[in-house]
Amino acid sequence: MTLMGSISHSISTFPPMGSSYGPHNLHSTCLQFSVPHKSRFIFNSTKNQTLPTTSIDLTDPDWKTKFYNDFESRFRLPHITDVFPNASSIPSTFCLKMRTPLHDHHHHATSSHYSSDQDWNGYINNNDRVLLKTIHYSSPTSAGAECIDPNCTWVEQWVHRAGPREKIFFKPEEVKAAIVTCGGLCPGLNDVIRQIVITLEIYGVKKIVGIPFGYRGFSDKELTDVPLSRRVVQNIHLSGGSLLGVSRGGPGVSDIVDRLEERGINMLFVLGGNGTHAGANAIHNECRKRQLKVSVIGVPKTIDNDILLMDKTFGFDTAVEEAQRAINSAYIEAHSAYHGIGVVKLMGRSSGFIAMQASLSSGQVDICLIPELPFNLHGPHGVLSHLKYLLETKGSAVVCVAEGAGQDLLQKTNVTDASGNIVFGDIGVYIQQETKKYFKEVGVHADVKYIDPTYMIRAVRANASDGILCTVLGQNAVHGAFAGYSGITVGLCNTHYAYFPIPEVISHPRLVDPNSRMWHRCLTSTGQPDFI
Repeated sequence: MTLMGSISHSISTFPPMGSSYGPHNLHSTCLQFSVPHKSRFIFNSTKNQTLPTTSIDLTDPDWKTKFYNDFESRFRLPHITDVFPNASSIPSTFCLKMRTPLHDHHHHATSSHYSSDQDWNGYINNNDRVLLKTIHYSSPTSAGAECIDPNCTWVEQWVHRAGPREKIFFKPEEVKAAIVTCGGLCPGLNDVIRQIVITLEIYGVKKIVGIPFGYRGFSDKELTDVPLSRRVVQNIHLSGGSLLGVSRGGPGVSDIVDRLEERGINMLFVLGGNGTHAGANAIHNECRKRQLKVSVIGVPKTIDNDILLMDKTFGFDTAVEEAQRAINSAYIEAHSAYHGIGVVKLMGRSSGFIAMQASLSSGQVDICLIPELPFNLHGPHGVLSHLKYLLETKGSAVVCVAEGAGQDLLQKTNVTDASGNIVFGDIGVYIQQETKKYFKEVGVHADVKYIDPTYMIRAVRANASDGILCTVLGQNAVHGAFAGYSGITVGLCNTHYAYFPIPEVISHPRLVDPNSRMWHRCLTSTGQPDFI
């Protein structure tokens, strides 16, 4: 199995009604890997398409119960007792009722001397659940409706609540934990690393290492592990980037698990996007195959906010906030020039969440273009025609475009990066050039300025909102590992933190629903027409 890049973002549309939802080719930041899926459908009349879930015979009067049971089995969290049924648990070493500082000798307690406080009510019961969907749609034609059947029947879907458990399946003194950051940079990486280390130390773990430069650090003999402790990570969240470095590519799954065995690593925390998670799941499966007691936990890192089932991913809020600077600069440039047009390109390979939220937030954007919706540049209903109208009526215009938008207008390269992602054409430069050409041809003066703040946005430190999100994700990743789970990821779901089996969140990127209320709000804000 070779090491590839992040999920192929060419999966941007769902299969038509009645087709089977077969395996997707996911290229992991480290490994080539595909996620098996059964045929699954959710009825959605507004798009006449299906979303992945379990195929159901709606004529069966008992279909609801069968749906519940299937959902329960799909979202069951893999646990080390699946492979080691006799694995024993011990009382948790994580308790916040401690009022005196732990001295060093306390950390070396043997299993019979762990202090436990039976009266502390801070643990999460294994049967606690979080409701996945909270809106009861009355009709499939309601904005954003996702219905399991044509009658839009309310069906509860519950996922596992994250947090510390009363019983743990690893003795802290026997744990060697490793943290790896894969893919590209994202605000908040250091915050997550810091909190994983701090929480591990609270449990009593002494051996913590960082794997340098993604999965490459498992194979490159010139790279050595980075010893981590609270002292090392204390202030790393004050700057952007990753203390451990990032990279795409690396060794195959088997080689990575060999290295885990050699180094005695039994907890692996993987920070990355869809593709990285596919790789983490492959590592988890290989560890199971070899009957290794290793917990592999993912923390979703995607600035694009394109992970399924989660409210948002870390770095997204910061990206939207930082994008305001670029949009405001574009507005000032456009507003200060005669017939000024400002074009801003933001991140978003297959999902337009950053462009949509940044446009909504700024209130200065006249046209927002996202990958989920095709558009024409030319023609009577095209973007350029609307730009001409804007110059005539208000004298200036601002265009915000996601990097994955309008790729059908550009020449295909078929080139891929080290992560297996298709290298996109530059839609921002293309719009800039076509705009200049168009206005020259129609004999109207236009002053076009183009801004691409991509790497400035990725490299900043996390804002307060993301800092909190990163802190809680890091803590819950450690709680999940000590609880004995593996092959899971942690995320925010309906304002609560939850654990998900990795395959359920990586089958395809999460997309902006063109019929959602949020996209409608964006259209209301920009006042743009359809460009088709």
